[in-house]
Amino acid sequence: MSLTALVTPPPNSSTPQRMVPRLTARARALMTALNLHLAGVAVLALLVLYLIVHLIFVWQGLSANNADALDQQRVQLIAAQISAKPLRGLDTKLVQSTHDANAFYETRLPYANSQVLAEIGALTHKAGVRWTHAQYAYNPQLSGSDALSQMSIDASVSGDYRPIVEFINAVERDKLFFVINGINLTGQQTGQVNLRIRLTTYLRPANADELSSEAQAAASDAGKHDGETGGQP
Repeated sequence: MSLTALVTPPPNSSTPQRMVPRLTARARALMTALNLHLAGVAVLALLVLYLIVHLIFVWQGLSANNADALDQQRVQLIAAQISAKPLRGLDTKLVQSTHDANAFYETRLPYANSQVLAEIGALTHKAGVRWTHAQYAYNPQLSGSDALSQMSIDASVSGDYRPIVEFINAVERDKLFFVINGINLTGQQTGQVNLRIRLTTYLRPANADELSSEAQAAASDAGKHDGETGGQP
């Protein structure tokens, strides 16, 4: 019987038997590196996918917020336009209001109680009623160049019912400014109606033209009086 000797190749041998372990170890190293790369790529892919999904949600939220913000801005703009509408042309309105106030002050407020008495006399004569037992009171309201004095009138008016009503309407619509504070029925006899009426108006200072007219009227009255008396004291 013959024995076959097992010969182990030396470590530095280049025989095929020695190359197998080296190739296996290198393949394992390559496979390990490839797996790591693949794993990294997978992680990066997942991270990118997460970021994309997150950006989509953020973009949708921003779009919704932008839409809400635009709606709020639109509502605020409409509200501002509605609020500003009464202010349009305010300068023109102020000028017109000032003009109307000056016209009312100059044309509807008397500057002397003689004007008031003359106007009431004309109204009672036109309506066909009698004005009696009148009392007058004055109360300053303002001071300065535009001072006003309140003139209160408490009087009795008698006449038929229809002329009394026409007189009241005429006072309310008169060119001079009158405020009717009260009307009380005080008696009725043989078709005659007796009323107590309380009026208020305001006296303003006279302007230069009115003062000049008053002075001329006073001088004319004085001349007539001197002519009638023959210049005697």
